[in-house]
Amino acid sequence: MTNHPTPAAAPSGHPRRRRVARTLGAAAIGLAAAVAALGAGELAAYAVGARSAPVIAVGSAAIDLTPTPLKEYAVRTFGTHDKAVLLGGIYLTMALLAALAGLLAVRRPLAGAAVFGAFGGLGAWAALSRPGAAAADCAPSLAAGLVGAATALALARLRRRTTPAPLPATAERETAERETPERETPERETAASDQVSATALTGRRTVLTATAATFAAGALAGVGGRVLTDRRFDVTAARDAVRLPVPARPLPPPPAALHPKVPGLSPFTTPNADFYRVDTALTLPRIDPRDWALRIHGLVDHPQSITFDQLLREPLEELDHTLSCVSNEVGGPYVGTTRWLGAALPALLRRAGVRAGADQLVGRSQDGMTIGTPLESVLDGRRALLAVAMNGEALPVAHGFPCRSVVPGFYGYTSATKWLVELEVTTFAAFDPYWVRRGWDRTGTVRTASRIEVPAPFAKVPAGDVDVAGTAWATHRGVAAVEVRVDGGPWQQADLAADAGPDLWRQWSYRWRGAPPGTHRIEVRATDAAGAVQPEQRAAPFPAGATGWHSTVVTVT
Repeated sequence: MTNHPTPAAAPSGHPRRRRVARTLGAAAIGLAAAVAALGAGELAAYAVGARSAPVIAVGSAAIDLTPTPLKEYAVRTFGTHDKAVLLGGIYLTMALLAALAGLLAVRRPLAGAAVFGAFGGLGAWAALSRPGAAAADCAPSLAAGLVGAATALALARLRRRTTPAPLPATAERETAERETPERETPERETAASDQVSATALTGRRTVLTATAATFAAGALAGVGGRVLTDRRFDVTAARDAVRLPVPARPLPPPPAALHPKVPGLSPFTTPNADFYRVDTALTLPRIDPRDWALRIHGLVDHPQSITFDQLLREPLEELDHTLSCVSNEVGGPYVGTTRWLGAALPALLRRAGVRAGADQLVGRSQDGMTIGTPLESVLDGRRALLAVAMNGEALPVAHGFPCRSVVPGFYGYTSATKWLVELEVTTFAAFDPYWVRRGWDRTGTVRTASRIEVPAPFAKVPAGDVDVAGTAWATHRGVAAVEVRVDGGPWQQADLAADAGPDLWRQWSYRWRGAPPGTHRIEVRATDAAGAVQPEQRAAPFPAGATGWHSTVVTVT
């Protein structure tokens, strides 16, 4: 009996590594198809508008469907980065689904393609669900779905065509060995194995090249489409061309006495670049003022349509005003003071002829946002504006260019419609605006608030006299007093800066005499001009604004 040498067994890890490589390759096919799909969607959005791009459409619909507590958690946790986090989550979810679609496509091609078709359908539904959507808005998502499905099918077919058939099974190989002279078996098996390996290597390279090329083409299309869309709808030149008229009612420059000279304290007037932004827009509406018009309708005797040039010809007036967001936590950053320039909103409404029984003014944004303001407050003598400028320059796009509403006394969600295109005079019984439908307080009156800005939280300060300073606001009521206490001791009156009026915050300072070494807690509270003291009890922003005393902890060394 002749003994034949037994071939050395392949390392046990080789089959596992091959399976992992095949799995990763299939997942890469799905990811490449997804990138191609998004690229096609971005290119198609060039013809329709940025908000119709698949990810933007899905993200906007997700914002509308997100429960209010989850929205508040996102704002509280991520601040002004909440939109970037949302988009990142959408891209990550898409990547995972695309990888699964790739695994499915190499086994059941039509099923894998169906995943991309479903994504396109979801995007189309999301685009059409937006206020004011047109049939064309679903085109980018449908294009993305078709391209994704076609790409997945093509890459999966290429993979199957270039993958060699496996060597005969063990039983078949043993039968072949019995029927073949012993001296020929090893040579023939080696040759067959070499041929399969060479074919497999060539096939893998082909699929890898095609997948990488798809990635590159999709990424180029996506970036190129986004750049082209941004350029097409860019309004920078139109904004720069706006020539603001001299106000009919100019205000003097803010006096220096409004701002205590304490290093680290916020400026009295917030620069435009630092003014907070909280809204639901994933992509900023871009409106050319030459195409803009404001429609005033509803319960009025004389519906009107006002162009931007006509608005600028109105007697414009300036308004110094502190605007705050209802989502602001106690001591939070979502508040700012600016000098607005605009036309008197009450005068425009009276010209339209408000009918008896109307009690709500609903502003509609170009992106469909609706904000409702008590009509009696707009007409009670406060200086409500249709603003066209802030701090001496045309409104930045992020803050509502070319026109927004400003009504003192209310949080932004019931008074400040950015990218304003429509004003409807109606009733609270007839219509619930966007935030009211989500459970927020219908009125949105600003609560009395105060915060400590100096020293910063957990700051280390030298023993001795320590400057404490901050801001307080009770919009349209005014701030009458601010008190500070340390470590739960007696309240001490802070020094108030000059009073610029009830619609503005008031800055304050306090000299903490002889601060001893150790860790200390400083608290602040304000009293409004009506004599109401800021409540101690903490309440979350939802549904009517946060309450409670702000505090900070410092270490005196």
